[in-house]
Formats: sequence, C-alpha cells, structure tokens
Amino acid sequence: MTAPFRDDVREWLEADGLGGFASGTVNGIRTRRYHSLLLTATTPPTGRVVLVNGFDAWLDTPAGRVALSSQRYAPDVVHPDGASRIEAFTADPWPTWELGTPDGTRVQQEIVVSRGEPGVVVRWRLLETPHPRGSIRLVVRPLLSGRDYHATHHENGALHGEPRVAGTLVTWHLYDDVPVIGSRANAVYQHRPDWYRQFLYTAERDRGLDDREDLWSPGELTFALGDGDAVWLLAPGRTGAIAAAETGVVAATAARLETERARRAAFPSRLARAADAYVVARGGGQTIVAGYPWFTDWGRDTFIALRGLCLATGRLDVARSILLEWTGVVSEGMLPNRFPDGGPAPEYNAVDASLWFVIAVGELVDAVAASRRAGLEAVDRDRLRAAVTAIVEGHVRGTRYGIRADADGLLACGEPGVQLTWMDAKVGDWVVTPRIGKPVEVQALWLEALAVAARLERAADAASPRATVWLDLAARGRARFAEVFWNESAGCLYDVVDVDHEPGRRDDAIRPNQILAVGGLGQPLVTGSRARSIVDVVESRLWTPLGLRSLAPGEPGYAPRYAGPPQVRDAVYHQGTVWPWFVGAFVEAWLRVHGSDPDAVAIARTRFLAPLHAHLDEAGIGHVSEIADAEAPFTPRGCPFQAWSVGELVRAERMLASGGRSISATLTRA
Repeated sequence: MTAPFRDDVREWLEADGLGGFASGTVNGIRTRRYHSLLLTATTPPTGRVVLVNGFDAWLDTPAGRVALSSQRYAPDVVHPDGASRIEAFTADPWPTWELGTPDGTRVQQEIVVSRGEPGVVVRWRLLETPHPRGSIRLVVRPLLSGRDYHATHHENGALHGEPRVAGTLVTWHLYDDVPVIGSRANAVYQHRPDWYRQFLYTAERDRGLDDREDLWSPGELTFALGDGDAVWLLAPGRTGAIAAAETGVVAATAARLETERARRAAFPSRLARAADAYVVARGGGQTIVAGYPWFTDWGRDTFIALRGLCLATGRLDVARSILLEWTGVVSEGMLPNRFPDGGPAPEYNAVDASLWFVIAVGELVDAVAASRRAGLEAVDRDRLRAAVTAIVEGHVRGTRYGIRADADGLLACGEPGVQLTWMDAKVGDWVVTPRIGKPVEVQALWLEALAVAARLERAADAASPRATVWLDLAARGRARFAEVFWNESAGCLYDVVDVDHEPGRRDDAIRPNQILAVGGLGQPLVTGSRARSIVDVVESRLWTPLGLRSLAPGEPGYAPRYAGPPQVRDAVYHQGTVWPWFVGAFVEAWLRVHGSDPDAVAIARTRFLAPLHAHLDEAGIGHVSEIADAEAPFTPRGCPFQAWSVGELVRAERMLASGGRSISATLTRA
C-alpha cells in the first residue's frame, strides 16, 4: 500500500488495554494534539497524559544526512522531507513503514504497543544499502511534553530537563505531577536539550481549536543501524517492560513483539482484532473506551458496543467483567453516562444508558446459557440481577430528570436544560435536540428491559410477583405504543410523543431512532406492513454508505456537513450527520421485513456492509469512524476509531454469516 507525502488523513492506532495508546498518521506528521508516541492513563482508563509526542529521525551515511521524518510547523511548513521517502505502509500486524533514500538505502520502521503492557516499541531495520553496513547511523531526537492529552504544551521555565542515565536506561521527569518517562535503547544517548516551537496541528485548526504546540527535545539517540536492529523502548516510569529489557533491549523487545504478533494472529478477522482495542481496564475489572483518541468510557456507548465487541465475538468472560464492574455505580435506578477525566463525580444524565445495560445483561445470560461453558457464578448472577432490579424499580418509581414509567406503560423523561438521549449535543445552555417526553427508541429499550428483567426475576423465583407487575406494565406499554407512535401520513413512526410532557403533542421529524422498534432488539414493537413501511422510509431518507443520517434531508434544521468550530459542529451533530452505529439495527430490521433468504442476505451484504468495509482503509485504519457528513462524498468525521461503530458492524457481520438470523438470536450461539 503506497503512502503519498500528503497522506495525513488516514490514521493508525496502537492501544495497550490500560487506557494508553500511540497514534498518528500514515505519513507520520501529527495533525492532532492527541497524536503521540507514548500516551499513558494514570487512572485507567482516565487521567491520560501525553509523555512523548513523537520524534525526528535521520540517517547518517557516507552520502550525507537524510531525513526519515517530517513535522508541520506554523504557518504551514513541512520540514524536513522525510515523509516523502515513504515507499510503503501497512497496519498489519502493526504500523510498519518502508522508507527509501536517494542513494538506494532502504529502512523499515515499526511501532508496536503490546496488550496489557504500558509503553511502546519503535524498531528500525536496515533492509538494503549500497554503502558498507557499518557506516550507517540512525539518529533519533525525542519530542516530549508531559501534559494532559486534551491540552497543548508551550515553552516554559518549569520543565525539569536533567536526565538520569543508567546504562541503556535514560529517564526524564519533566513535571512533578506527571509520570517519569523511561527510555531504553541499544543506542548512545547525548544530552542536547532544545525547544522545538510552533508545531501546527491541522485537524485542530480545522476544528476551531488551539492548533499550536511547543515540545521539548532532551537530546539524541544514535544507533549503529548497520550492526543490527535499532530498538527503542519507551514506557511510563520504571515499568515491567523497561525492567525486563535491562539485560538486553534487543532480545527482550524481539520476544515481546513475537508474543504480540501471535496474539494478534489468533483473532479470526480484522474487525475482531480492532474490537479488542476498546476493551480496557477500570478498577478491578474492565470497561469499554467509547472512542480514540479523545473519549474515555461512557455508559451508553459501553453497553451498545459490548454487544458487538464482546458478545458477538464470543468473549463472554470479558462481557461479564465489564457488566459486573458497572454494577457498583447504580444510583437511584440509573447508571452514569460517563466518568469525567480528572475525578469528579460520575454524570448520570442519560435515560438510555441504564436500559442498554439491562439488555446487555439479558443477552449475556442467554449467551452463557446457550454456550457449552459453565454458567455464571451464583454471586455474579445475583449481582447482575440486583442491578437490573434496581434499575427497573427505579424507573417504575421515578428517578432523576423526570424519568418515570407513565400509567400507559411507556417511559417519560426529560426536563429543560438537560440532554438525556443519545442525541445529547449541548451548546452552552442550549440543548440542541431536547426530545423531552417519550422518545421512540427509549420506549423500545424500556419495553425490552422490562421483559429482560422479568425473565431474570422468574429464573430466580418462578412465582415472583414483581415479574408479573413488570410484564403487565410492558403489555400496557406495547399496546399504547401501537396507538400513539404510528404516523400515517409519513408511513413511519413519530420521533417523540407527548412532547414536553404535553399529552398528544408529537414530533414528526424523520430520524433513525425509530429503527430500534423494528430491529436491533429481541422483540420488535412493530411488525407486518407498518414495519416494512418504516424500513423503506428509513432506507430512502436516511441510509448512506456509512450508516444512517440523524435527520432526513428537507427537515427543519437539516445540516449536510459537520465542520467548523465546536459550537457549529455541536449544533449539527444530530441534525443530519451520519452515524454508523445504527448499521446493526438497520440491517436486522431490513432482513426482518425483506426476508432472510440467501438472496436477501447477499443484497444486504453488498448494499449495506460493503461500503463500511471499504471505509476501514480511509480514516482510522481497520476501524469505523464515529460520524460522517450527511451528503456525498460522506467525509468521515469525529473520532476515527469508535467502539459502537465497530461493534455494530461486527454484529451485522455475525448476523449475515449466520444466514440472516436475528442478531439477538445469534448472540446466544457465541
């Protein structure tokens, strides 16, 4: 795969499973503040700190000095010209470049992060040269900051610049409140400190954010490249990786990389391997990072993504660990929407996160029961059921932000100034899509959650009166849903009924949320001719090659493009912008109304999944983006590596591979 000099759109990612990662562009020029060589999470998966932003590298040969890297500086100058030497790039099994110099010398460069081990390995290999091999030297100059990953760094007098050198180990502790940077290499280190000023990050510029940064460079590492591989190991502090390499960094990292190569080769597909990047440590358990490079774990995203990343891939133990970790933060019948960076209290402003949790628990229990593995331990089963019960009972009684089961069996929610559904953009005090009342997808989730909770309750107590109450409520809600949500004139469902808690007031905007009433959950709320009409409307008005638009063209407020400063982008985030995460629910709904015979499955694979597979090589390599523009060319936007986008594509693939059976049904065969 060739990588032209301007290839700074496609991005690669290496994640450690502990909240840290390395990322960058194919041509090596950083375009985001988040692009870094060593980024670590001090309180996994939060407290992320960028320690090493990147490096400059060059070759010294008898023919002279030749750059192997490039940087972009303000106002918009690329220097030196190393990126122009890239002849080939692949992300399989990890980011690997081949670079060629004018005199015929060729070098391979690899960047690898191992699962479960903080730190990164950079390895260079001399492939060929017309010069005596002993005459080839590689020089690398690290570029450091030691700052919060959302921030930028600027020249200052507070930085501690003196290194500690002990054999092949060099450490720098730039600021008192950030981790030590550990560096071990088969190189000679010379301390030559300097500030590199005014790096320009074009992606930040385009997003209307601070786009300039100064980085500190401590000195130079000089490798005798002609004598063998040049290996540079970076890690926060004196971690196990640094210590393990004490007796020989080349051999230690070679063993580490071979172990990592075998681990990656064990995944059955490219997408399954991508899915692994989002599962990270939290406390004594695990969670799912919503997206790279700037999201941590969000409740809603975690439970939606888990169904594809873990259940559909058969990683039931991981799913169990994640769900158990979240049971400890149920409050007033709700789970947090997110845990902010910096340690403030969790934010509980989501009506759907808790419901997605209940659904994920139900699917895990079903999958474990249907598998040949041992069932859930009684203590785990009881913890999960207790959390589900607390959530459902809390919603029946009523909880924060007006969330409550209405007498008609549907779930009301919302109050002014609070964004509760997944359409959660807020600009200052303005909630862009408030959706106060009874949103359509919330009803689908609520009625499914009631059924799941009743099933779990009766598994523990067949005569449970609580389960009977929940099932009666669900039956009432399903009947009421059929009465009030059908929009006869549009041939689809209203997006919200009882808007602003005013009985009979309806929002007829055509949005993708209604698809969950037909596909994506265990039992559809709408079947027959109405279901077919809903799917037809959604396909004709909302489907794009990268997923469903969040609002149909022609609707008030529709925006074709997601770009500009934060306030402008937030205002159109759910006003047309395409969201790939709906692919699983949409494909399931489409097959439910068109049939799941081989011809229909083949059409669905070609029409809906093939464009998303092509997308795996156009933004975050091997992954699916968070969002895209609503109109051609459907430019990918937002996070280039998004958990629920990957997870729902995995789920859709699993369904089609099973011959079009319901995704929920195939999960039980994981």
